[in-house]
Amino acid sequence: MAKVKTTFFCQNCGSQYAKWQGQCNACKEWNTIVEEVIQTPDKSDWKSPTSAAKKTAVPLRIQDIDASKEARLDTFDGEFNRVLGGGIVPGSLTLLGGEPGIGKSTLLLQISLKLPYKTLYVSGEESQKQIKMRAERINPKHNNCYILTETKTQNIFKQIEALEPDIVIIDSIQTLHSDYIESSSGSISQIKECTTELIKFAKETATPVLLIGHITKDGNIAGPKILEHMVDTVLQFEGDRNHVFRILRAHKNRFGSTNELGIYEMQGSGLREVSNPSEILISKKDEELSGNAIAATLEGMRPLMIEVQALVSTAVYGTPQRSATGFNAKRLNMLLAVLEKRAGFRLGAKDVFLNITGGITVDDPAIDLAVVASILSSNEDVALQKDFCFAAEVGLSGEIRPVQRVEQRILEAEKLGFSTIFVSKYNKIALKNTAIKIQLISKIEDLVDAIVS
Repeated sequence: MAKVKTTFFCQNCGSQYAKWQGQCNACKEWNTIVEEVIQTPDKSDWKSPTSAAKKTAVPLRIQDIDASKEARLDTFDGEFNRVLGGGIVPGSLTLLGGEPGIGKSTLLLQISLKLPYKTLYVSGEESQKQIKMRAERINPKHNNCYILTETKTQNIFKQIEALEPDIVIIDSIQTLHSDYIESSSGSISQIKECTTELIKFAKETATPVLLIGHITKDGNIAGPKILEHMVDTVLQFEGDRNHVFRILRAHKNRFGSTNELGIYEMQGSGLREVSNPSEILISKKDEELSGNAIAATLEGMRPLMIEVQALVSTAVYGTPQRSATGFNAKRLNMLLAVLEKRAGFRLGAKDVFLNITGGITVDDPAIDLAVVASILSSNEDVALQKDFCFAAEVGLSGEIRPVQRVEQRILEAEKLGFSTIFVSKYNKIALKNTAIKIQLISKIEDLVDAIVS
């Protein structure tokens, strides 16, 4: 007979306690500890989720380990491959999280319909007919995708054993439950148990598993934090449901870089890959307007040209407002103080509004110069030339500081047709015979002379 016991889990961080208490010692949250019934099966009752032959692990000298690069599975989605580091690694577990309605299920269903491999899409949230309707809208021609509506892990593994798929997609991990645990779906113990069974299956059979995860109101993936430690890759699908653009980031990746990002555009027929992000981040306009400047920034290894918009006007209510969208508000205040102290512009009695177009948030200090240029342009009501762009950091003493990988930024600006790029005089640039003019400046007064005079 199986032994039945109860234990207490924190629903916020997953910490386990022998008895109930009001506050969690780990995350310091109150009233998050709940009792859950755990049923631990006897060892004689345990059955492996797979029928694969088990291999006994033996220690190897590090020199004897085969270090040849393992072949990855191409997802036929350039942006998804980029974020993963070149494709899906056999036997890996990937967790995809994001806001409700952001397009997580659409993204993985779209990828499963493209794959030439045998794919099993397991849904615990939608019926087979609902998924079929969405699949017809995304890609009517699909032959290798199998749909299973099931939430019990034991039944899922039976179907996997019969079908022998090359890739398994689970939508979502919070809907699964195992017979070995007597708590409800989505609880701490169920998520840990189901994920453990899926990891065991993936590692024994070298079959990659993609999981969809819900998130909490704070934006964290729902369930215990240990869930993110257990899987190999954690992806976050970000964006505003009121905008059409989505960003895919890797928060953890054991097989690649976490600096890459993928950009998609939500359309009626699914998600379109955006191979040239600058096309969506720079507005198309016929006339030159004051307050607009183009910054050459980097997101991971990918260069982006983004548009910075500023509006400077006289404060109406006496107290000037400082508002920034997509940019750090404290850094904006710092740059305004530098302009007032070092360049002599009286901005203390004026409202300043700053916006990064496209609905993205940028932390790269290299956009400082573009922010300053847009503020000066709006304050003086002088339009910057459309083929000017900027890539430099601004220091507190008004000096223009160098930024990393400036040559990559210059080449991207040249490729997109910009005629002049403003960078720091202290950058070491080895480029020769470029079509774009590289304007070297050392202090903020040089920028004022170049764009205002």
